[in-house]
Amino acid sequence: MISAKQLTMFLLFLLLALPVKVCIPQQAESDMTQTEENDSKDKKDKKKDRKILEMNEKFIISLGINLLNVVLIILLVYYPNYRKLDYIFTFIMFNLVIFLLTFVLKHVKLSVGAAFGLFAVFSMLRYRTQGISMKDLTYLFIFIALGVISSIQLEYYELGIIHGLILVGTFVLDGNVIFKGERIRSVLYDNIEMIRPDKKDALIEDLRKRTGLKIHRIVIGKIDFLKDAAVIKIYYYD
Repeated sequence: MISAKQLTMFLLFLLLALPVKVCIPQQAESDMTQTEENDSKDKKDKKKDRKILEMNEKFIISLGINLLNVVLIILLVYYPNYRKLDYIFTFIMFNLVIFLLTFVLKHVKLSVGAAFGLFAVFSMLRYRTQGISMKDLTYLFIFIALGVISSIQLEYYELGIIHGLILVGTFVLDGNVIFKGERIRSVLYDNIEMIRPDKKDALIEDLRKRTGLKIHRIVIGKIDFLKDAAVIKIYYYD
């Protein structure tokens, strides 16, 4: 004869042995599914963000147009006018590095305006060992601007128009097309008796004979009466 206590213990054992199925409300189950989908999407986005650089055909063509315009400005305008080889390496490397930096910063979601502000600070730098003239600094800014514009990867015709305008403008303004190429040089003049306003024409003529340059005006600087010499800045055309 099974007592009531034994029957109760047996039923309790059966309840504990049976698998328990947890019933989740439909809305809660939907929220969990949505959360899992969001997590999966975030992982995919992070994985996609790792591929920040896509050096496709447009990147190569933009870089080629940029470097071609830099070389044309140097060969057609800068070098024929100034005959300087010192800054050509600096101009090309500044342009190339800024093109690549702007391209990278644009793909890591940094605004192009912030990048341009950063490079504008770079353009104002001067080397400690040697000062940069205003004209050389202007060319440096031109090459920096070309690098920034090219890295945006505009349409080919838009990029060609912008580069063409910069090239033509530089050639017209600094290629002896409209304005003559005026040069400046400082000389140490040893005939201090000629440093007088009433002998200005004779002083210019004497400087022309000594230097062989087509001097059209002068500016008298420091005068040293002890050494009977003066520093004169001469202006001439090639």
